[in-house]
Amino acid sequence: MKRLALITLALAIAAPAAAQMQITPIAKPKLAEIPLYPASKDADNEQWEHYSIHYGQLNMENDIVRNVTRPTITPYLPDPAKATGAGVVVAPGGAFLQLSMVSEGEEIARWLASQGIAAFVLKYRLNESPRDAKAYSKFMGQRMAQATQPGAVDKIKEPRATQDALTALAMIRNRANEFRVDPARLGMIGFSAGAMTALSAALEGQGDARPAFIGYIYGPMTAVTVPADAPPMFAAIAMDDSLFKKQGFAIADAWRNARRPVELHAYERGEHGFGAGRPGTTTTGLLPQFADWMRMHGWLKSSATPTH
Repeated sequence: MKRLALITLALAIAAPAAAQMQITPIAKPKLAEIPLYPASKDADNEQWEHYSIHYGQLNMENDIVRNVTRPTITPYLPDPAKATGAGVVVAPGGAFLQLSMVSEGEEIARWLASQGIAAFVLKYRLNESPRDAKAYSKFMGQRMAQATQPGAVDKIKEPRATQDALTALAMIRNRANEFRVDPARLGMIGFSAGAMTALSAALEGQGDARPAFIGYIYGPMTAVTVPADAPPMFAAIAMDDSLFKKQGFAIADAWRNARRPVELHAYERGEHGFGAGRPGTTTTGLLPQFADWMRMHGWLKSSATPTH
């Protein structure tokens, strides 16, 4: 399983000098992307790279994209015979500097589609980063080290990512018939910075513009102000998460105190960036548990009405 977030953690907090890391530019894969802003005149500056890292027994690889200036969604639609009518926007993570498009994007979307859930991988805009691979590697290590400091996460942000998430939700709802999606059963699942993006869409979106529900996967666990009509939340994190393990579970408490539906999974092991699940740990139950949670709320039944 490919784990870029854990790669960057290895560099930032696990003796970076001893890690053997290689970054190789790759061609942009052929994706059935839909531009969020077709009329945008922004230059297409994105760059795709393949990462590999070897540190002790840690051997991982991943494909990522960074310097995204033209956001898109890539649909992964289920077999019409299995379609439930539910939809999920998938937001990969990467500290708002890169997007783990495979382990926190394509792999998640393909699994959801196999369960009859229409999935849409969101490639959102990012903070600008050095184009040189060596300079970027150092830059990313500094960002990840910063994220472990108290209160520092609040400074790691990209407002355009929230705008892109809300635009994606609106686009999918406007094309609901084409995608065979019930607009009232369209939610989001995000990982790390993608979790922060899903959270912002839930808190800043108004009424029907926000996601109907959110999956908040290894995002910061600090408290937030939760509106009285906040969408239901499914939260998950590993207890040995190197970024957020000391924060407790205040965000889940905030949802509960606002009397909004919330489910929390705290896995014993899995580290940060486990994506669809790290082999040998119970994090492999993440996606089935997320689907079970959706099913419990009735979102996976064609005739269902979402619970709020």
